[in-house]
Amino acid sequence: MAIDLSDSEKKVAIRKITIRLIPLLALGYFFNSLEKTNIGLAALQMNSALGLTTAAFGLAAGLLFVGYALFEIPSNLALYKFGARKWIARIMITWGLVAAATSLVVGEASLYVLRILLGIAEAGFYPGVILYIALWVPRQYRGTMLSLFVLGGTLSAVVGSPLTGLLLSPPDYFGIESWRAMFVIEGIPAVIVGVLCLIFLTDRPKDAKWLTLKERTWLSSAIDTETSQIELTHGPSGSLKMLGDIRVITLSVIYFLLKCGQYSLIFFLPLIIVAFQKEAGTKFSTLQVSLLSAIPALCAVVPAILWARHSDKTGERRWHAAIPAIVGCVGITLSALVDNPVLIMISLCVATVGLTAQSAPFFQMPNFFLTGAAAAASFALINSLGNLGGFVAPTIFGALRDSTGDYKLPSLIMGAFLAIAAIITLALPKLFPSLSLLAHKASGAGAGTAMKR
Repeated sequence: MAIDLSDSEKKVAIRKITIRLIPLLALGYFFNSLEKTNIGLAALQMNSALGLTTAAFGLAAGLLFVGYALFEIPSNLALYKFGARKWIARIMITWGLVAAATSLVVGEASLYVLRILLGIAEAGFYPGVILYIALWVPRQYRGTMLSLFVLGGTLSAVVGSPLTGLLLSPPDYFGIESWRAMFVIEGIPAVIVGVLCLIFLTDRPKDAKWLTLKERTWLSSAIDTETSQIELTHGPSGSLKMLGDIRVITLSVIYFLLKCGQYSLIFFLPLIIVAFQKEAGTKFSTLQVSLLSAIPALCAVVPAILWARHSDKTGERRWHAAIPAIVGCVGITLSALVDNPVLIMISLCVATVGLTAQSAPFFQMPNFFLTGAAAAASFALINSLGNLGGFVAPTIFGALRDSTGDYKLPSLIMGAFLAIAAIITLALPKLFPSLSLLAHKASGAGAGTAMKR
């Protein structure tokens, strides 16, 4: 039975969902991002301990995304079938265990294997949460909610980097090298959060006893209505069929280009900062490097949330996804064109603001034509192919850094990738007339879309 609520009642319902679900998911993303990228600071000690070149480190950092890409689609389909509560918990527990096991590596080969296994373990987490949010709230609320979830990843750079630096400060812990102990200390909390997911997450609105009957009915009917509107416009779609849809492939290409820029900064920022030592005439400690590494992410926290809220308020997604890519392009390109460490850091802060703000509006675009299992598979495909940029970018970045002796050329290449991503994003309605609604208002008819219940 269809039911509607007043605006104030809707806000209360959305607030309940946000308070109940998002903090735990954001905490999971905090540790997910931390354990994905703490290898960047660990490299300051680990590379010499294991005899790794910059290129070998770049390959190790990127191999995570190979396992990630291979298992992303099966993982997201499993989440859709078995429920988010159990599957997100499974992801977090297994990746925490594998992250801790990274402390056992003895050389290049074992590091490569553990990074691939870490990608397999965490496959499906990010697109799974996107799907989970879409199962819970109408589209007009999703951008802000997703930005709050992504905040967990941003805070991992703000808080997690200094934490990692602090853990790496002593030379050892009871005879264990500090970089090895760090992997264990930061891996265990993910296991704990996974157990908490089993206790506190709820799969669907209809199962949420902490919502009133009216709230559960409104959410379910709103999501059903949105799903019907998508299928009326675009027709029903099977999960396998949509994997070959040119729109899904195009969005995957855009996300790949965006992630190339983002992960080149994430993995190499500590090493870029270490390169400042010559101009500064001093040597930075690991803790100092970690604190400096946190500055760009700190600058990005508030702009990312405000940008997502503005996208939700206007209902516009295309420009809200393209403009951050342009900002990221400008920032990373400028970092390659200036030599002063302060100007380089300012440029990297600008780039990080753009690259952090793009995710929430970008992942609202597939909701205009995807539902159900097709959405689950397509979100996973976009994310997995996109995150291959996390393999390509560090590999290219490290190899070019070794061959040229600095970060200018790889930074210019990553800036070009971001420019191409922005151009394709802006051209989407021209390329695919069915996506012309990417700029329509949230208050208009058919403002909501969601996954099939």
